[in-house]
Amino acid sequence: MKLIIEPDAGVAPLLAGIKNAKKSVEIAIFRFDRRDVEMALKAAAAAKRVGVTAVIAFANRGGEQNLRRLELRFLDAGIIVARSANDLTRYHGKYILIDRRVLYVLSFNFTHMDIGHSRGFAVVTTNANCVREAARLFEADCTRTTYVPAKRTDTFVVSPTNSRRVLGAFLRGAKAELLIYDPKISDTEMLRILHERAKAGVEVKVIGSIAGRAGFAGFSVQKLAGRRLHTRTIIRDRHQAFVGSQSLRSAELDSRREVGLIVRDVQVVRKLIETFESDWTPTGATKAFAPLKDTDIPEAQAAVARDKAAVSDKEAEKAVQILTKELDPLAVSVKKAVRVAVAKVGQDVLSDKDVKDTMKKVVKKAVKDAVREAVHDAHVAKAES
Repeated sequence: MKLIIEPDAGVAPLLAGIKNAKKSVEIAIFRFDRRDVEMALKAAAAAKRVGVTAVIAFANRGGEQNLRRLELRFLDAGIIVARSANDLTRYHGKYILIDRRVLYVLSFNFTHMDIGHSRGFAVVTTNANCVREAARLFEADCTRTTYVPAKRTDTFVVSPTNSRRVLGAFLRGAKAELLIYDPKISDTEMLRILHERAKAGVEVKVIGSIAGRAGFAGFSVQKLAGRRLHTRTIIRDRHQAFVGSQSLRSAELDSRREVGLIVRDVQVVRKLIETFESDWTPTGATKAFAPLKDTDIPEAQAAVARDKAAVSDKEAEKAVQILTKELDPLAVSVKKAVRVAVAKVGQDVLSDKDVKDTMKKVVKKAVKDAVREAVHDAHVAKAES
């Protein structure tokens, strides 16, 4: 078992996995803007000996057109494409199966923002049971049929099939410590479990946020400093960990397709702990909450509703920061257009009116696309709640 840590590892481990495929590549996609991953998939499909299949989400907020264009490009390259059903509110899981032998379960999307600028993790495993269940899930979502696990499993975590049960039991099993990455914890049952664990003396640390006024004795929360938070990860008692796409929110537990793994590999858990401790800043803005009373649960629920209805100035500022980062890939599109223009016009390119008008259109379109994606990323936690 291996752990991929983003943004440190970059896209290289994913590209290597696809390149090493001998028979098949099966990939589940929610968001996608990585040209390098696309080219790797197309190259695998072009090799003929490797069958490439993609199940692509029927929708994501603000990005449906990009998904449909991706489908057409994949089809043109000989990649088999299936679109997920619309029975669930989102198909948010991200994973790759290589040769039905190796499984990559990702907490991040196949995007520049997630891979290059956000804290995220991926677990790579050859565990036969996990691979088998992932294959069953992939086939069910490709054929728009109901996913039914082959057996009761407590390691392959799928929403809405078993995630509430498995993650609830995982939290209840904590004896000493819970280290949690979560953009926003808001599910009432999960809040109660965390409250009970905190009262029992379990130390709880969260990098992310908690909805409303919910808080706990011995419970500390802080934002991730220096980069965007996208992963959903829970480390229990320094021996086990959950990595996946499920936040502890009702929608992600009950009405969406989410995928995660519970792992016990010593090296993987150790690296997760090291990363959490590195991200946890003792001198940062840490909030230790007062104990949560049972009567506070309805208040927490009301706070969740208020949170959904408001966008704060801080979030707007965050959107600007993300937009600035997201504009970097524009240079690639502009450079390509410039090369074409120079090849056609030569040194007179700077004085050619048609070329100038064309370049304006190229930049305008690239900016428009980048703004749409950046604004989405800035509000994704709120929009997906």
